[in-house]
Amino acid sequence: MREKIIDWLKDNVSEHRLKHILGVETMCEKLAIHHKIDHKKAAQAGLMHDLAKFFAPPKLLEMAKQEYNEIDSVCLSNPHLLHADVSAIVARDTFGVTDEDILDAIRNHTLGNPNMSDLSCIVFIADALEPNRGNTPELEKMRKTSWKNLYKSVQKTSEYSLQHLIKNNKTIHPRAILTRNWALSEVRSQKSEVRSL
Repeated sequence: MREKIIDWLKDNVSEHRLKHILGVETMCEKLAIHHKIDHKKAAQAGLMHDLAKFFAPPKLLEMAKQEYNEIDSVCLSNPHLLHADVSAIVARDTFGVTDEDILDAIRNHTLGNPNMSDLSCIVFIADALEPNRGNTPELEKMRKTSWKNLYKSVQKTSEYSLQHLIKNNKTIHPRAILTRNWALSEVRSQKSEVRSL
């Protein structure tokens, strides 16, 4: 199955993107083992998270509209944001993936989602922090956090992405903010549990 997916990716994404995808797959597997989550599921979700990354905007819109009753206005004006949802459709329809945990992790890797599973958190984090993304002190610090606390890592990764979007005058999807706020709330909840022990 893995070789079949990689062969498909070679025909549908750039060499640079494939390198990123393989980096995400590796980081997902390592983080999952460390956090005692199903590492096979994590690796598979990581490998398939960007299947639709290079689909043209009209194709992303068409496939998303067939799957969902409604597309929000931010995605309609920024169809590339739909590549996560469409990648899950491709994983299901082209590669026969039926595991909802894996499909959700693929769907959630760009914007996140409040109350997402630990598996989704791992793919969300690995997409932003895999080694091919660079080695700035900020990224290295966030990578260290990913080994210690998944929620804190989702919070910091979200804040990093939001700052990048603001700095570059890009539209922010409301779900990205909801994800950050949810992760922050989880971190605070963990701290209050520790205090009450």
